[in-house]
Amino acid sequence: MKYERMINRRVADVPPSGIRKFFDIVTQMPGAISLGVGEPDFVTPWSIRDAAIQSIEDGQTQYTSNWGLESLREKIAAYLRMRYRVSYSPKDEVIVTVGASEGIDLAMRALVCPGDEVLIPEPSYVSYAPTVTFAGGVAVPVKTSAADCFALTPQALREAITEKTKALILPYPNNPTGGVMSRGQLMEIARVLEETDIAVISDEIYSELVYGGHEHTAFASIAGMRERTITLNGFSKAFAMTGWRVGYACGPRELIAPMFKIHQYTMLCASMQGQVAADRALGRAFETGFEDVRTMVRSYDRRRRLMVENLNDMGLDCFEPLGAFYVFPSIQKTGLTSDEFCTRLLMEQKVACVPGTAFGASGEGHIRCSYATSLENLNEALKRIRAFVQSL
Repeated sequence: MKYERMINRRVADVPPSGIRKFFDIVTQMPGAISLGVGEPDFVTPWSIRDAAIQSIEDGQTQYTSNWGLESLREKIAAYLRMRYRVSYSPKDEVIVTVGASEGIDLAMRALVCPGDEVLIPEPSYVSYAPTVTFAGGVAVPVKTSAADCFALTPQALREAITEKTKALILPYPNNPTGGVMSRGQLMEIARVLEETDIAVISDEIYSELVYGGHEHTAFASIAGMRERTITLNGFSKAFAMTGWRVGYACGPRELIAPMFKIHQYTMLCASMQGQVAADRALGRAFETGFEDVRTMVRSYDRRRRLMVENLNDMGLDCFEPLGAFYVFPSIQKTGLTSDEFCTRLLMEQKVACVPGTAFGASGEGHIRCSYATSLENLNEALKRIRAFVQSL
């Protein structure tokens, strides 16, 4: 059997995730510390878990509507209106998805035709370019730099737009860099787009995790941008619910309808228990003034400052990230490539980080370190990284 002739070339030609490679090694290495996978180290709050448990005991084990639980969609719409001043109808402008990742895939398949170009600020999340490729499109990286705090600049955007450009991904706060974009910066991007028919896929999964007095701006809240924007978000990061796999996609019904059609025929719905838990998560947040979220943010902020201070002190230039839970220091002074640095660090000091190239070619010369782990682990990891850098 010649399997190579059977497999879709779009799939076969996409390399495996650069994140999972190092994570898989760590799981087999006693005493290793992982700063690799972007997952909160907090446990989902008890009241959220309890709601899911109660739903099982009550026999709620059926499919939900393809759109998702009505009460959850209403809370999502209320949350976005209250927090980010953008309004969606829970009836036909909000889909509950299996994580924000499904939303990315739905958006690509609904928008992208063979040969269409999708602009992706780089470095950025590993799933964007592959989902463009799977849909038959062409992923076009738009390089960002530490000099601009890894923000997408209007000039870079203008230079990347062609007659084939179908969509732009806006991944802020950013994974892997921790970069954010202010409302003023996003308004400049909006001015570039306003005379085009380019759709925007705004991945705002880290919207609650911002620091230093920064406030997240939903791109759809900027005048004239709602009509072209698909907003993606979810419960994984801000509510410590990665394993529950509940996200959502919001946008004008004209863009949401084709996404819903794909979702309806493929995924059907997110799990009942995940949706019940998400419904409780937002309900509790409304009741407590987002206290659980704020507690996590305060903890992440302490770790963020610890990482930046120590990495700079040991000679690994690190700009100050104002969002997500990653630092993205430069390792160029060591003379090693990103892959060499991460491989040797893991083998010699048992600390796992992710090469910057996992997030695109422009990530070369950097590594990504997640600080979503305990202070004890971070302090020990920093001690080991310092010893490794000094050994060079």
